[in-house]
Amino acid sequence: GFIRGSSPHRCVWVSVLSQDPKLKGGYNAMGFSQGSQFLRAVAQRCPNPPMKNLISVGGQHQGVFGLPRCPGESSHICEWIRKMLNSGAYTDTVQKHLVQAQYWHDPLNDDLYKKHSLFLADINQERVVNETYKKNLMSLNKFVMVKFLQDTMVDPVDSEWFGFYKPGQDKELETLQESAIYTEDRLGLAEMDSAGKLVFLATDGDHLQFTREWFNDNLLPYLR
Repeated sequence: GFIRGSSPHRCVWVSVLSQDPKLKGGYNAMGFSQGSQFLRAVAQRCPNPPMKNLISVGGQHQGVFGLPRCPGESSHICEWIRKMLNSGAYTDTVQKHLVQAQYWHDPLNDDLYKKHSLFLADINQERVVNETYKKNLMSLNKFVMVKFLQDTMVDPVDSEWFGFYKPGQDKELETLQESAIYTEDRLGLAEMDSAGKLVFLATDGDHLQFTREWFNDNLLPYLR
């Protein structure tokens, strides 16, 4: 499966996938940008047919708290727009109708995010631990995450490796391994990491910018 941004709603593709005889034995999935976290939702929510490898290319697995190509943290305009987004991002109407709001993650209002984020807080087990989600994700052979080191679209870029801001502020970052989702192993990522199922790749480019040679050398093996 190759998805670059699509609907995050529950098992929206499941009937298509389950009816394709070519996928009966399982399939490898690759998501580009926001399509990555939506495909992870498929892996967690819709295990039939089984997903074998999940390749996330520039996905935002802890969401975003920034604006594409925003001119930096010192910009008052950026902060103003952020506040405006925050005032409406977690309303029921925006959550249900604006795709980008589905993975807006406000570290300054952690309780608001956990309570009202319909998509990201759910698949990241922020409210309760759904053992089925955990079991399904852990059934992957490999979960590959690609980070773009010069990314100007994703803020913070560490979200591409499941990192994010430490709760309560928006300056200091923490890695996946330092985060509660890992230390409490709410999603099975720590166990997957120990088993060698997590693969962290980086490339020196802007968002979704890579060469055919890099793709063939680094990602193609996980699609075979």
